[in-house]
Amino acid sequence: MPALSRDRSLPSAAEKSIAWWLIGLCAMVFLMVVIGGVTRLTESGLSITEWNPVIGIVPPLGEAQWLAEFDKYKQIPQYAALNQGMSLGDFKSIFFWEYLHRLWGRLIGIVYLVPFLWFLVRGRIPRRLAPALAVIFLLGGMQGVLGWYMVKSGLVDRIEVSQYRLVAHLVAAVLLYLAMLWVALGLLWPKPLDGARRGLRRAASAVLVLVLLTLVAGGFVAGLRAGYIYNTFPTMNGDWVPEGYARLQPWILNWFETIPAVQFNHRVLAETTFGLVAVLWFQNLKSTLSRRARLAFHGLFAAACLQVALGISTLLLVVPIPLAAAHQAGAILLVTAALVARHAVRAG
Repeated sequence: MPALSRDRSLPSAAEKSIAWWLIGLCAMVFLMVVIGGVTRLTESGLSITEWNPVIGIVPPLGEAQWLAEFDKYKQIPQYAALNQGMSLGDFKSIFFWEYLHRLWGRLIGIVYLVPFLWFLVRGRIPRRLAPALAVIFLLGGMQGVLGWYMVKSGLVDRIEVSQYRLVAHLVAAVLLYLAMLWVALGLLWPKPLDGARRGLRRAASAVLVLVLLTLVAGGFVAGLRAGYIYNTFPTMNGDWVPEGYARLQPWILNWFETIPAVQFNHRVLAETTFGLVAVLWFQNLKSTLSRRARLAFHGLFAAACLQVALGISTLLLVVPIPLAAAHQAGAILLVTAALVARHAVRAG
């Protein structure tokens, strides 16, 4: 095992290599989440009705194989309810997005495993990193299982996947992303540069939690297709609190199963998050924080402004696919900025 650099304010060459490898994986997971969002928006997620981790790498070759895949899709409820009579060409279009989503997930696994084994064999992984890299490996493996568990929910009794399983799949991807990013940042900037106030660290932590909660609420909006109604802002078709918010019992089910409550909660969380980010940014404009921390808070505020603009535009224009995909990408950008800001003011 190589010795770690004596000056803990500077990373060693091995630590830099591991950090940039993890950041590259973060970029791949970022794109994976966006591809997953497009897959959902285009109703493509159920086009592949089987899970074949190895042989599924090869797409259908030739007309006979395409027709066989199409026949499998015709057996599920979604085809009869939404796509009855679609052409083979239309089926190939939705198949493409789900195939790309699964293929990209396999590629992420390879890009993780091969360099990891190389670092391990060469003795470049510091002992203190072993637990974190093990957790990352487990989170990555869980993603494939969760993905298939999600797809299965839409193959028999439903015409789309369970919103609960969709959100679980999304949250697992985001946690994987954040775990890799936090470890990478810790390797590139091993020693905190700021004597940040405890209150500032708590505020940055609160922002990160709120961003994550807003993202989860957005997952339920996507799962229930709740963005296609109440396409007004700031009110919801003239009401500040929509009718039907609490029609289910027990009451808490409304947060996950009724469209008015799901969209309202997402709005409130987004507005609260933006308000806290704005206050935090303004309070630290003239602070004595390091340049890195100040840039992190500037980036956080910019990402929050962009995400609010994307969210409102997506709602008012009734969820056009390019804009909705950009909104999902904006969510990952915002959670990235929140984590970077929290890391910048961490305690020594």
